[in-house]
Amino acid sequence: MMIGFDYGTSNCGVATMRNGQPHIIPLLGDESYIASNLYAPSRDVITNWLSQQLVGTQHADFLAARKNQLQKGQSALRELKFDGISSELLFGKMALTQYLEDPEEGYYIKSPKSFLGASGLASTQIQFFEDIVACMMSNVKKLTEQALQKEVTQTVIGRPINFQGLHGEESNRQAINVLTNAAKRVGFKDVEFQYEPVAAGFEFEASLTKETRVLVVDIGGGTSDCSMLLMSPDFSNNDNRNEHLLAHTGGRIAGNDFDIQLALQGIMPSLGMNSLLKTGKPMPTANFRQALAINNINEQTEFYSAKNRREMELLSRDAQESELVSRLLTVHDHKLSYQLVNAAEQAKIGLSDHEEQTICLNDIHDSLTVSVSRATLKQANMRTLDNIAQLMTSAVAEAQCQPEVIFVTGGTAKSPVLSEFLQQQMPGVPLVVGDHFGSVTSGLARWAERIYR
Repeated sequence: MMIGFDYGTSNCGVATMRNGQPHIIPLLGDESYIASNLYAPSRDVITNWLSQQLVGTQHADFLAARKNQLQKGQSALRELKFDGISSELLFGKMALTQYLEDPEEGYYIKSPKSFLGASGLASTQIQFFEDIVACMMSNVKKLTEQALQKEVTQTVIGRPINFQGLHGEESNRQAINVLTNAAKRVGFKDVEFQYEPVAAGFEFEASLTKETRVLVVDIGGGTSDCSMLLMSPDFSNNDNRNEHLLAHTGGRIAGNDFDIQLALQGIMPSLGMNSLLKTGKPMPTANFRQALAINNINEQTEFYSAKNRREMELLSRDAQESELVSRLLTVHDHKLSYQLVNAAEQAKIGLSDHEEQTICLNDIHDSLTVSVSRATLKQANMRTLDNIAQLMTSAVAEAQCQPEVIFVTGGTAKSPVLSEFLQQQMPGVPLVVGDHFGSVTSGLARWAERIYR
């Protein structure tokens, strides 16, 4: 059985083909997508949990390669059993709920895809990320097989044009290796990849009646990608579409950036950012930015260090409004970075339907709330929006032709702030907003059927 697998920065989804049409598979009841996150009662039990999901030679190879991690995991499991705590991993909404209940306990990771191309990772770190990705893939594969009542062994996985990383193709190879190893470890025998904007384009192509130049703009959770594609219903059965891919560009700018920038401008002033020191000088902003840098391992490590806490305590004493800056210490002490970004993300989603949203920050201070608007979202993200516009311009320049239509997909595409901005970049070109999550998933299923049939 073959599937298209959208292993996204924000969400995971799978689809298969039925009677020539893609069918997105419900993974949890009526929910077709599961958030790309994981919660474990202890970081050390992740590798052990994964080892229990593997069978045969994969299990034997895994035990040999992860001997040290498994030994640490056994000690952690004994402690959890002694304390009466479950050793099971949680995914999706259950993972987020468990984390929000007590951020200081357990291990929570969101959007591991954002780290896969990171530079300077040690081999043990790469192995650990591979284990995290494999755990998530194992969970999705299991849910898919339960829904289909069939074993799934072939997959096409979506990939951005460029993963988040500083070293270009080296970062891309690192990320692809992690995804391939993880997928094969959990039982996919055949693993192929397709560019996410190209996959989204396949889905849009199915609606066309004539040859059309389409600029596909895919705003994902961790990257934004643009592809200029020549599309036609006459091309739908071609196994090689390289000649129809006229240009593609991509960068590390996307939905998570919208959330972080909204949190920075909408939330952080209530924690002392933009305030003044007693000397009259502006408050340094580094700690406020580090607190929100949930996709940057080094920044988060620095923010949560004991040395940094001591420095923030001195900063609070030197502030004109010490009670505000002390709230940043609360973020540090209770590990609330994900709460802040999640609160901004929920507000961003709400702003798709409403002009204003109120963010509750009771975890930081009783009865603390802030209000944000679409104008706040746009102002906070002008640089992000300009970078996306530059990707569009670069794709058009590389293709040496103008698009006849712009097709926008990805979760952030739902935002009127984004769609209005994109339309302003090419006012004479029709803009179509596709299925915010389903276009890539469906397109991957179409490509899976084409190459595995």
